[in-house]
Amino acid sequence: MNNPSTAPIAVNSSAGSKASTSDVLIVGAGIVGLAHAAHAVANGLTVTIIERDHHAAGASVRNFGHCCITAQSGELYELAQVSRKYWLEFAAKAGFWAVESGAVVLARTEAEMAVLRELSAVREPGQVELLSPAGTRERLGTSPETAQETHDGGWPGLVGGAFLRDDLRVDPRTTVARLAEWLSQQPGVELRWNTSALGFSQSPEGVSVRTSRGELRAGQVFVCVGHDVDYLFPDLAAEHRIQRCALQMSLAAKPDRAGFAPAVLTATSMLRYPAFTDMPAAAALRAEVSETRPGLLDIGANVMFTQRPDGTIILGDSHHYHQTADPFLDEEVTSTLNAEIADRIGEPLEIIQRWQGIYASSDVAPILVREIQPGVTVVSVTSGVGMTLSFGLAHRNVSRLP
Repeated sequence: MNNPSTAPIAVNSSAGSKASTSDVLIVGAGIVGLAHAAHAVANGLTVTIIERDHHAAGASVRNFGHCCITAQSGELYELAQVSRKYWLEFAAKAGFWAVESGAVVLARTEAEMAVLRELSAVREPGQVELLSPAGTRERLGTSPETAQETHDGGWPGLVGGAFLRDDLRVDPRTTVARLAEWLSQQPGVELRWNTSALGFSQSPEGVSVRTSRGELRAGQVFVCVGHDVDYLFPDLAAEHRIQRCALQMSLAAKPDRAGFAPAVLTATSMLRYPAFTDMPAAAALRAEVSETRPGLLDIGANVMFTQRPDGTIILGDSHHYHQTADPFLDEEVTSTLNAEIADRIGEPLEIIQRWQGIYASSDVAPILVREIQPGVTVVSVTSGVGMTLSFGLAHRNVSRLP
């Protein structure tokens, strides 16, 4: 039996299986591509989506399902706030799970709290809420009775924390499939699985796209293939210095006691996201982690975890950079991450899945949006926050269409 979250979805019969021309053609049915399709549909445009696989299997289904709004800065923060609005809007339309759960940052040292205090001071009131140890446990859903029974509420060693109000949670295992299914049911939408883009040329309609299943035409093409830009445009990928960032991640069975709605971040998270690293206190925090937990920095750890609607917990992650990522997982890396998380939760975890996450990374810029030729625009989030920015970036790009 097919897994309903990943089963191939039929082409919308109203569009006609032989349709060859549309206003917009999207290459790639990950979250960035589907967000562009959703905004195009909302603007009354006809849309064709092609995807080389039988269902989305890349970065969009391998992540935490955390829309990390608050931890962005500058242009990324602005896009993330727009994205937040449309994540909720399209969740209501398409019927996928999305919750305004926020995120909790756990702090075990004064150096960690110092970063949180500085961020709270520069953000609007209420967006970054500083928490006591008891307040942190309460935000994580631990009742005072449970805290008394376990002495530390199951979250040991806390000196405090912070609640990030604006962050969202979605389920990465089901969201993209549900959005694709909804799009395929909209008038004027054609979704073609197992169809690869092979080349682009100009046509009277705008752009002719040569695919593995024939020619398609569109007024505008968005190429949203994530880390695989080099398969179609190797010179652009080299110019933007795109690499594949490989992550080691795990899934834990639903614990007996721990249940929490927010995404959970830790000190290493504060060393990776720009809103935190922009704070003056981040330098002291990095020095502290370098001295006390150097092994975490060696594997590029972002020790964080999120709980799915079924209670299972996504755990991760490490970061290693390659042009082509080897598929082999280092058990020591995964064990280090999972032991760290079990220690934070205060409860042993039963690991039921392990996998390699992957996303596009670049030291040139966090986003790549480039018109390769008239009517063909490459879009890739090259900073590991594709889920976070997807709908905001798509809104900006689609709204600029003539």
